[in-house]
Amino acid sequence: MTDRHTHRHDHDDHRHGHAHHHGHAHHHGHAHPRPHPAAGLRHRLAHLFAPHSHESADKLDTALESSARGMRALWVSLAVLGATAAAQGVVVALSGSVALLGDSVHNAADALTAVPLGIAFVLGRRAATRRFTYGYGRAEDLAGLVIVLTIAVSAAFAAWTAAVRLLDPRPVEHVPAVAVAALVGFAGNEWVARYRMRVGREIGSAALVADGLHARTDGFASLAVLLGAGGAALGWRLADPVVGLLITAAIALVLRDAAREVFRRMMDAVDPELVDRAERAVRGVPGVREVGELRLRWIGHRLRAELAVVVDGDVTVREAHAVAVDAEHALLHAVPRLTAALVHADPAPAPGETDPHLALAHHLTA
Repeated sequence: MTDRHTHRHDHDDHRHGHAHHHGHAHHHGHAHPRPHPAAGLRHRLAHLFAPHSHESADKLDTALESSARGMRALWVSLAVLGATAAAQGVVVALSGSVALLGDSVHNAADALTAVPLGIAFVLGRRAATRRFTYGYGRAEDLAGLVIVLTIAVSAAFAAWTAAVRLLDPRPVEHVPAVAVAALVGFAGNEWVARYRMRVGREIGSAALVADGLHARTDGFASLAVLLGAGGAALGWRLADPVVGLLITAAIALVLRDAAREVFRRMMDAVDPELVDRAERAVRGVPGVREVGELRLRWIGHRLRAELAVVVDGDVTVREAHAVAVDAEHALLHAVPRLTAALVHADPAPAPGETDPHLALAHHLTA
């Protein structure tokens, strides 16, 4: 006896307003912890002033809402970093500081990473099609590749500029202006870093969180420019290009971390703790004898799951289906950002019974 149960669920921190879609058009509710009185009042007011339904056509689409918040964070940070880079560019033209040039180029490149991420968020809103059956969430991974390439180009440019200035040292002019521009760069990057990481964690976007960490690193690079300006003020002509090389090294470290994160996403890597958490949750479901194959994968900033559970071989199809529903329900509550799960129920083999999956053995490869 085999039961396949597919469930799509927009599950964002257990918000009310879920839609449940099953192949057999079965709908069921979720039991949630008792809310705080103030939260309960807000919940009742929301029901009073806004129609509420568990039907997919009427529910609040939390995936679209999170994408919209991500877009807003990107455009706000684009404006802040763009203004910061422009202000630093003016000082670069006046002072000739290559350290500040490398910092401003990196800030401009960081600001422009909002473009591919914004496109990815827009594509992620599109519904799945017969060709793209999982939707367009993986566009976020492609945007990550663009971001990695952008960081690599900015690192190469900063290194080349610093090397040229080492071979041909020149005095840095308007040192106080360079120092002020460095402080502006630090302030702008730190604000953007906090904003991106906060929104990224709230909507579950690893790309946005990583971009926030990238901005924080840029802020520390701006402080390094401040040190270069201090060295130049003391008469050390090589301070500026040396700091430029240090900034290049910092960019290279960010590049390494960003490339590793993007590679893991492209290879469907997940945190092993999420897999352990999912397995523990399913093992605690009444009727589940064993957990077989369990897979998790990121699609954009949402997770999908596929797993097999072993149930009593003597139960009916309906009873096996109920166990699958309970297992899926436990998964949706245990794994953050999980939006869909496919649960396959296998009967426990009777003594001497042939494994029903043997017919598939010749299709499997190492």
